[in-house]
Amino acid sequence: MASAGVTFVLLLLVSICSAARVLNTLPSDGNQNLKKRPLQTFRPYNIAHRGANGELPEESGPAYERAIKEGADFIESDIIASKDGFLICFHDLTLDAVTNIANHKEFAGRNRTYVVQGQNVTGFFTVDFTLEELKTLRLNQRYPFRDQQYNGRYHIITFDEFIMIALNASRVVGIYPEIKNPVFINQHVKWPDGQRVEDVFVRTLVKHGYRGAYLTDSWLKQPCFIQSFAPTSLIYASKLTDLPKIFLIDDVNVPTQDTNQTYAEITSNKYLNYIKDYVDGIGPWKDTIDPPVNNYLQEPTDLISRAHARNLQVHPYTYRNENQFLHFNFSQDPYLEYDYWINKMGVDGLFTDFTGSLHRYQDWTNPFPSDSQGTEELMYQIYYMISKMKQH
Repeated sequence: MASAGVTFVLLLLVSICSAARVLNTLPSDGNQNLKKRPLQTFRPYNIAHRGANGELPEESGPAYERAIKEGADFIESDIIASKDGFLICFHDLTLDAVTNIANHKEFAGRNRTYVVQGQNVTGFFTVDFTLEELKTLRLNQRYPFRDQQYNGRYHIITFDEFIMIALNASRVVGIYPEIKNPVFINQHVKWPDGQRVEDVFVRTLVKHGYRGAYLTDSWLKQPCFIQSFAPTSLIYASKLTDLPKIFLIDDVNVPTQDTNQTYAEITSNKYLNYIKDYVDGIGPWKDTIDPPVNNYLQEPTDLISRAHARNLQVHPYTYRNENQFLHFNFSQDPYLEYDYWINKMGVDGLFTDFTGSLHRYQDWTNPFPSDSQGTEELMYQIYYMISKMKQH
């Protein structure tokens, strides 16, 4: 029966191909560099913040796979390091909040106190554990009001593993890695020949074929934004790669970790004129663009217009569905929030914990301009039907 089914589907595929325009080549089981469905560039980017972490433990392989399935344009990750210099996908410098390290008695006594951005922080730091040790841990959901059933199932992944999730997708999916806490990482992890985390970070991207300035052919084949809160890291990385970079901007009372500059300084016209030579955009916390009072948004600042005037993209963070994260202006409706930021504020990308919600909103309000997307999706579905039949 499987053989007959394959024959039927192949005939259907030939019929579709003969009747339709020439489509992108289907994915191959081999190593041929065949075309995939391209990255959309006509509407703001859907950036999966730590994967689909509204549903699954953050920065886990399944969270990234879920985000891709739900329509993410980019999957985003924080990149820090293990004791032995491996780059891993993990947001916090400490393991306490989102892993089960408390259950690992063999690691008791390994907690330390270090100075992080001028503050004493105590916990189990990734820089005190080898990759092999980190792989024994399992990830948990950060927020107690989110689904807890996946706690303890998934392990920490490496930067390489993260990249392969994107490259193995059936369509072009961009990556959006952050050089996270580079000052601290460079203080505590040493690589040969005086290398910095930025060197290892960029070398990993180059190894996997990531290169090219924004919207060049090379970039469109393997899209990537490099992000960091540390401007000196981005400036350093700009000497190593022409991949586009995004300068992340923290809350108004948090100075930059490497240059100790204030929010007012780094959002001034003078500084934007300076940093635009090294970056392609900024990533501010959304509440600094439109500050709330008593949970109501007030009049927005002019940061977006000033950034756009300098040809800088604006990718604010972080959009979350839950009521405790939604301002009263939006009547507990995340779609109203998306509508506000996309259509009124004019942002170029959004970091979201709920990739599926943003994707559905955009498909309803700004769908693809032709039926080509649906036709190509059908082709992919037929391909996977054939693959599954071959397995039986």
